[in-house]
Amino acid sequence: MAINVVCPGCRSRFAVSEKFAGKTGPCPKCKQPIVIPTPAAKDVVVHEPEPAQPTAPGAAPVTIPFRRVETRVSGLTWTLIVAGAVVTMVVAWATGRAWSPATPPDWILAAGGFLVAIPCVALGYAAIRDRELEAYQGRSLALRVLICSAVYAALWLAKGVLPAESTAEMWQWLYLGPLFAFPGVLAAYAAFDFDWGPASVHFSLYVIVTAFLRWLAGVPPL
Repeated sequence: MAINVVCPGCRSRFAVSEKFAGKTGPCPKCKQPIVIPTPAAKDVVVHEPEPAQPTAPGAAPVTIPFRRVETRVSGLTWTLIVAGAVVTMVVAWATGRAWSPATPPDWILAAGGFLVAIPCVALGYAAIRDRELEAYQGRSLALRVLICSAVYAALWLAKGVLPAESTAEMWQWLYLGPLFAFPGVLAAYAAFDFDWGPASVHFSLYVIVTAFLRWLAGVPPL
């Protein structure tokens, strides 16, 4: 059984093994000493412990490192992820052929962008989140994924209303790119408490996936 702990210094959230209950050790992120509560304790407030006394003159206090509890992804989960990716590519290809030689309507592209965003955003968060912080779960995670997905899809919809000649050349994205990238990165930054670097990677993952699917559908990737 894991015990959830919040560091009083950096406010990092993490889980430690039950065997460390009642012991003192450094925070994995900021190294500040903290006391691990016992599982039976109620309304426990994690506080900074009294300074440890050295065992000998001039000796440094001894602290016990904590081992974080990692969650492994099962083989079945990976199988479902791969199967979902294959089905998505087939649907994108079939959608493009159904409207060929015309382009699918913008509302279909926007709806597809939102449906693709949900697994993209969730998997991206699971892959690049800070392992020193407790992961979002349940309703909180679902709400954050939906909000971030809606912002990502809305950016594709906004791109769709631009005149075709304004995005026909790659060099034009030197000016348009930041206008679309900043809201996307900001959404990941706010939704998942990412730093700007991981937030940029998270949004870039969605752009790469959707650009590839648009190419499969016979639609200009950008």
